[in-house]
Amino acid sequence: MRSNSEEIWRRVEEKRERFFELSDRVWGMPELNYAEHRSAAAHAEALEAEGFRVTRGVAGIPTAVMGEAGEGGPVVAILGEYDALPGLSQEAGVAEHRPVEPNGHGHGCGHNLLGSASLLAAAAVKDWLAARGIQGRVRYYGCPAEEGGSAKGFMVRDGAFDDVDIAICWHPAAFSGVNKPHSLACLEMDFSFTGRSSHAAAAPHLGRSALDAVELMNVGVNYMREHMPSDARIHYALQDAGGIAPNVVQGRARVRYLIRSLTMAEVLALQARVRKVAQGAALMTETSVTDRVLSADAELVGNDPLEQAMEENFLRLGPPRFDAADKAFAHAIQATLTPAEIDSAYRRVGLAPIPGEVLAERLVPLSAPAPSGVGSTDVGTVSWKVPTVQARGATHAIGTPGHSWQIVAQGKTPAAHKGLEHVAKVMAGTAADALSDPALLARARADHAARTAGMPEVFPIPKEVPPPFDMAAGG
Repeated sequence: MRSNSEEIWRRVEEKRERFFELSDRVWGMPELNYAEHRSAAAHAEALEAEGFRVTRGVAGIPTAVMGEAGEGGPVVAILGEYDALPGLSQEAGVAEHRPVEPNGHGHGCGHNLLGSASLLAAAAVKDWLAARGIQGRVRYYGCPAEEGGSAKGFMVRDGAFDDVDIAICWHPAAFSGVNKPHSLACLEMDFSFTGRSSHAAAAPHLGRSALDAVELMNVGVNYMREHMPSDARIHYALQDAGGIAPNVVQGRARVRYLIRSLTMAEVLALQARVRKVAQGAALMTETSVTDRVLSADAELVGNDPLEQAMEENFLRLGPPRFDAADKAFAHAIQATLTPAEIDSAYRRVGLAPIPGEVLAERLVPLSAPAPSGVGSTDVGTVSWKVPTVQARGATHAIGTPGHSWQIVAQGKTPAAHKGLEHVAKVMAGTAADALSDPALLARARADHAARTAGMPEVFPIPKEVPPPFDMAAGG
């Protein structure tokens, strides 16, 4: 496969500048879950400019887009994202907290890079297929709302991946290497309490506080923590406190819960318990409660053949390389971090620190220990449907915490562009290997079938739940 990879890497190099520009443009217009209208349009325009056959509104989601190239043969999907996060507005290239817009949005998870590198890889594969005359198709899936919106899950449920043979994805990180297939399944839902408003001083006995119910629910869930699996996580955030006047008994209140655990079955068991706590809080306060499931992600399913193929591409390509200016800015970013944050970055990937290392010019081997402190991703739901592999690409200073202003500050740097190009080559090379080697595809399918055989099909998102298009507005 060496010749395939080297040829396709040249095609990535030929196209990289226009995708650096796409990444920077998306960085400059950060949009939240299901509101990524300009970002999705930019990706659709880039697909059209590259000659892909473009489908907008995939799975009925206005900000989901798909581009396909090639004819017949197996289908390789390369997944991209472009949603941002609230409250992380930040100037680019500045190693101090300096918001562009107070309380504005920002690409604090690097999804501007994620979508652009994936589209770059897909574009290179498109040209490689045409030049080689190989039967096969490459698809770029522009997937919105990864940050809690589970768009890929809705796309899977709608059949968007039914004829896909393998899926490839990546995520910005401090280190480069094959992403270990470890994540937490999760489910996000709102609990809305309704009570009765009254004058808090003149007639408190006539009121029934929905805010009290939320507070009691939170206390009850906190008491659950001693009695749930050690890898489980439960988070909550108040969405509606019912008002700002302390002299009014709040007649409404709403809290959002995010429940995580190692498997979807465990998540659903915890969900049932959380619902009971909510009902108990309503009973104690003489209020009523309703709930609404917003989104959910399954845990990742690994695939040894695809992970080994991606590892071979990493090893042939070698690690990314950064220059003195890249390292100087990364050093300035590290100066804003704590020693614990930097140490944690090494611990998560199982590597020993190197004194003075600010940007990772080495690879995390596939044999490294499984990471600790993992989160959730809607790629997990895709991985239950089709064989899936993910990369990590070094795009920021070691120790930079995810979902931080420091990530946003580094999102347009030359170092980020170098990481974007590097991981695009790895994904493109992996796709080319799969499209030119039927045996690899067969091994990937067999591995996937073996891992999912006999497992209960617990689809994370109930059939009656629509995509939460109002999520960006607070649901």
